Amino acid sequence: MTTLAQTRRVSLGDRLRQGALGLDWVLLVTAVAISSFGLWVVKEATRDDITGDPGYFYFRQLVYLFAGLALMVLAAGVDLERIARRPWALWGALCAAVAFVLAVGTTARGSTRWIDLGPFRLQPSELGKLVLCVALAGIVVQHRDEIGSRRLSLMLTGATAVPAAVVFLQPDLGTSIVYFVILGAVLLVAGVPWTHFAAFAAVVAVGALLVLWVLPAAGTPVLRDYQVERLTAFATSDRGSTASYQLDQSKIAAGQGGALGKGVDGATQTRNDFLPEHHTDFIFSVVAEMFGFVGAAGLILAFGVLIWRGLRILARASTQLDQLVAGAIVSMLAFEVFVNIGMTVGIMPITGIPLPFMSYGGSHTLTNLVAVGLLLGIHRRRAPGPV
Repeated sequence: MTTLAQTRRVSLGDRLRQGALGLDWVLLVTAVAISSFGLWVVKEATRDDITGDPGYFYFRQLVYLFAGLALMVLAAGVDLERIARRPWALWGALCAAVAFVLAVGTTARGSTRWIDLGPFRLQPSELGKLVLCVALAGIVVQHRDEIGSRRLSLMLTGATAVPAAVVFLQPDLGTSIVYFVILGAVLLVAGVPWTHFAAFAAVVAVGALLVLWVLPAAGTPVLRDYQVERLTAFATSDRGSTASYQLDQSKIAAGQGGALGKGVDGATQTRNDFLPEHHTDFIFSVVAEMFGFVGAAGLILAFGVLIWRGLRILARASTQLDQLVAGAIVSMLAFEVFVNIGMTVGIMPITGIPLPFMSYGGSHTLTNLVAVGLLLGIHRRRAPGPV
């Protein structure tokens, strides 16, 4: 016969095993740790960038981080089932937001990606990644009887292509690519046939040929010159372009770090501003220069832990909707980490994709932390089992 004391012991044991408040503390601590480390790196890397204001980037990133943490807590309590009941409304809001930016947004460095809100510039295409995750997942759930059909796959592809095309026109090639990565993850988790992926890959290959070679040769270029330079700099011997210069300086910074790094004061590539965009696109090279191979490897390991926990949440999700959203978010983060680190060391094209939780930026920081909040919420609703 079970006593009251035994019941209490079991309940306490279950609570300890499942984690306080049902949170995945490993995921939470890892995300906060990487974000805090990124904040510190931004502070040290940019203290000489603005004359007379060494904390310009640091204090702004600090505000973004605290705002992101607050939104993460709210996102952990979001009822995805309720929101995803109207996926086409979400899709329409996403398309309207990115189109509105293209029409009246703030232009910087030739790109129109932001809405100026005074002290903060909002980039809807960044937050739109998460909207797309939920919208596509909601469409799949509504049409679960059609999973595996060409109709559903084409519907999802079209729903992704429209906002991705608008984002591409801003122009923001990197974010538009991430939109299609989210699509691929949703299709994979939904369980569509491999032939659909083969057809999709063929379309992508043909599209790349048209954009990079056929149309430019016919006198109708699609990409801007700097975008072509970014995509081809890692594979060409032309060292005269801006993109090639960025890549060369990134490699020099990473190589100078050696095994243990040169420290903050010894990071000459960063501190002397030889490394462009050292607080955004190339922040991984800053880490490698300051902390060497050991520090860079430690950061990659931390990202590995974060992705691992995300995959566990995906595997334990209690509903199809939660599985699809978790799969889309984890794929988005993993892709961005891989591409950003790859482009800094010259094995991937320079696409302007920032490093999650590390790169400076308001919308980017908010998006990543809200994504973690959604994963934490999915974890709380998980099926019973070991943590």
